Amino acid sequence: MGAYLLLACAAFAAGLINSVAGGGSFLTFPALVFTGVPSIIANASSTLALFPGSFASAWAYRDDFKKSEGFPFRPMLIVSLAGGITGALLLLFTPQRTFDAVIPWLMLGAALLFTFGPRVSPILQRMFHIGPITLVCIQALVAIYGGYFGGAIGIMMLAAWSLFGLKDIHVMNANKTLLGGSMNSVAVVLFVIARKIWWPQTLVMLVAGVIGSYTGARTAKAVNPRYVRNAITVVSLAITIAFFLRRH
Repeated sequence: MGAYLLLACAAFAAGLINSVAGGGSFLTFPALVFTGVPSIIANASSTLALFPGSFASAWAYRDDFKKSEGFPFRPMLIVSLAGGITGALLLLFTPQRTFDAVIPWLMLGAALLFTFGPRVSPILQRMFHIGPITLVCIQALVAIYGGYFGGAIGIMMLAAWSLFGLKDIHVMNANKTLLGGSMNSVAVVLFVIARKIWWPQTLVMLVAGVIGSYTGARTAKAVNPRYVRNAITVVSLAITIAFFLRRH
């Protein structure tokens, strides 16, 4: 019972912070692993648990989609779906031992990106500007990574979109939640077919994650994302260290 309470709390918090600053998988994936779920199954189950929350957030952001003029949404959606499938297939063909070995490094990379991405993004904006074709290509790569692991994909998308010229954070969050949910939804289908989901844990997290996501999206404009991001930075780095220690 205690394990399920931990998973529910982790999923609610993950849904909440995904709507505000991103980084929810830093909570759900480790929570599953530390309660005894094998890492590949934990990754797949975490993806399934959180992806409906993306659509709950997108619904809460629905009015902001009207301000997305000039954003190539349709091609971005297509490559997000294709990339999500590709990344999920790569995960399913990765041996368990190999995935266990790379997980600490994936966590470290995602944690560093989450920590320093927002600081580097303004510098890149002054140096570069990308067009729609480059934006779509970057989105395809992000989607492949998202289908495989997914840590900090929100930060990756926001950074690329800022180089494209998007500035309204609420418009960016609206598109981020919908495209992120889309790439994860197709990955989830493959994970279910491959029987890589532990359902009791996942269903508890799914319900809690949806509630957290909708709550977060409704309150996002009243919360300073910087404070949330700082808290997640500390948690993600601590969890990353824990994963490295588990390997030795």
